[in-house]
Amino acid sequence: MAIKTRIIYSPNFDATKRKRQKIRFLVFHYTGMKRENEAIQRLTQIQSEVGTHYYIKKNGEIITMVPELYTAWHAGISQWGKYKLLNKYSIGIEISNPGHKFGYVNFSKKQIKSLIKLTKILINKYKIKKNCLLGHSDIAPDRKLDPGEKFPWKILFKNKIGIWHNFSNKKLNSLRYKTVSVKEISLFMKSLRKLGYPAKSNIFKNKLKFKKLLIKAFQRRFRPEIISGKIDQECLLIINKLTSIKV
Repeated sequence: MAIKTRIIYSPNFDATKRKRQKIRFLVFHYTGMKRENEAIQRLTQIQSEVGTHYYIKKNGEIITMVPELYTAWHAGISQWGKYKLLNKYSIGIEISNPGHKFGYVNFSKKQIKSLIKLTKILINKYKIKKNCLLGHSDIAPDRKLDPGEKFPWKILFKNKIGIWHNFSNKKLNSLRYKTVSVKEISLFMKSLRKLGYPAKSNIFKNKLKFKKLLIKAFQRRFRPEIISGKIDQECLLIINKLTSIKV
């Protein structure tokens, strides 16, 4: 399957070429900037020290900024499972969206269509496992909110991309806000680490603060309707399902 892209190269990548076997993850971002042209400018200016492999515009056009076998500077300080500093193990995809700071909006249908097509190509090309498709907030929950709760994870799953829990709304709503025991909270946090979420923060010494951010990152990804930082029976049901998925 071929895909048409426009080339606007970014200088923000490592000069040394990497082996294709090293690519294990796809990391999704939103730009978090008011205007699309400003986001493109930032990603292509050497002073910003921020780059990406692909950029998806509001109209669905895909721009290639860094060739896949070079390490783009998109993830920063990050961790997923045993992998740290995910730049060197991942391909970054930036999607045009003003983000939480500037009036977060739904991703356009054209963006989602292009995202699905591009992601399927990359998954097949690099044999990326379905649990290795991540948001920036998954790998850096103490720093990032993107791609945010409006990102179409469920739509991707329906297109055989990534992981999802697939419970009915009725089932989920019946457990929402229902309290969990201390033991269940402990099990939930262990399950987060099992999924790949980092166990400690690179920024905050306060463990309770990081714990809340960690739970919010999970909710933003898998229970986007309510991002409270509090675990309930709905969250417990979802994480138990996710940790049982064979990959």
